[in-house]
Amino acid sequence: MAVSAAAAAEPLPRSIFKKFLVMLCSLLMSLYVFYCLADRCQTLPGPIIAAGAASEEDEGGGGEFLGGSAELPPWQAAAARRKRLLQRLKQRRRRQEAAPGAEEPAGGGGSRAGGSGGGAGTAGTLALLLGEGSKRLPQAIIIGVKKGGTRALLEFLRVHPDVRAVGAEPHFFDRNYERGLAWYRELMPRTLEGQITMEKTPSYFVTKEAPARISSMSKGTKLIVVVRDPVTRAISDYTQTLSKKPDIPTFESLTFKNRTTGLIDTSWSAIQIGIYAKHLENWLLHFPIGQILFVSGERLIRDPAGELGRVQDFLGLKRIITDKHFYFNKTKGFPCLKKAEGSSKPHCLGKTKGRTHPDIDQEVVQRLRDFYRPFNMKFYQMTGQDFGWD
Repeated sequence: MAVSAAAAAEPLPRSIFKKFLVMLCSLLMSLYVFYCLADRCQTLPGPIIAAGAASEEDEGGGGEFLGGSAELPPWQAAAARRKRLLQRLKQRRRRQEAAPGAEEPAGGGGSRAGGSGGGAGTAGTLALLLGEGSKRLPQAIIIGVKKGGTRALLEFLRVHPDVRAVGAEPHFFDRNYERGLAWYRELMPRTLEGQITMEKTPSYFVTKEAPARISSMSKGTKLIVVVRDPVTRAISDYTQTLSKKPDIPTFESLTFKNRTTGLIDTSWSAIQIGIYAKHLENWLLHFPIGQILFVSGERLIRDPAGELGRVQDFLGLKRIITDKHFYFNKTKGFPCLKKAEGSSKPHCLGKTKGRTHPDIDQEVVQRLRDFYRPFNMKFYQMTGQDFGWD
């Protein structure tokens, strides 16, 4: 009887051992889960607290929370964090504006010229990086002209914190119109309330269908045309083509249908683009003259800040871009930015800009000036501006 009882008791230690293993595994699993949750909680956005000094907060606000409760649900935490960051940037910007005698940072750049462009730009850029804003169809378009200075104008404008522009030329209203407005809108950068969406495609100015198509998108679209002495523009156009196709005929031979009679070949695009009055007539069928701004390509080189002032006024923007943003590059022969968009370094346009023009027979140049003169005079009359090409 005693032997059978002892035999029955033998499995007992093994059973206890199994239970102990199960409990140990459960404990380890619980500790692991707790560790993971604790690590996750540390990465969740919490309240942003003033970092030490009272100068980092508004008067009387030292050490205050910049946001709401720390117990936000996870799905609201990201939005709350964005809001708190923007609030802090706005507070810092207000203090900068209120600070008397604030000095310009070394190296110029004009970040405070005309107002608080630097602070506004920082806040706007941060918001866009955090996924704020939406893609909208452009409210302003640089429609021309090729080799007039459109790239320079766009790069200068992108310094403004309230301007957002497409880098590449969309060519929507001349080559890709069948893709539809939804495709076009998707190309646009995100913008915040109060910012302007822009694009530039110089070939629009000479595209017959472009005015009606842009008007169909929005009759209120603001249009900008950068124009340049048509003779110089034609030579620049030819120089660009020559760099890509070195075996093309000479400028002189392409200019005339018949060199003996002196008949100009207006079917050659380099010549045809410069008949500005003819192209403008087409645009005035769909847009009032007051909705089109004509920028002088020559003045854009001589006085970039002055021309940018006119453009900012036309777009309804605060004059933030001033002469403090530019320096003249003697090698290239045109102005460059002290600080480009999103960079603290000087920026000039690429090697494809400012090419050396080939020597052209001065008799041909004079013949072209005589050819363009009546068209230029008509263009001056239509725009109310004398560009001084004659």
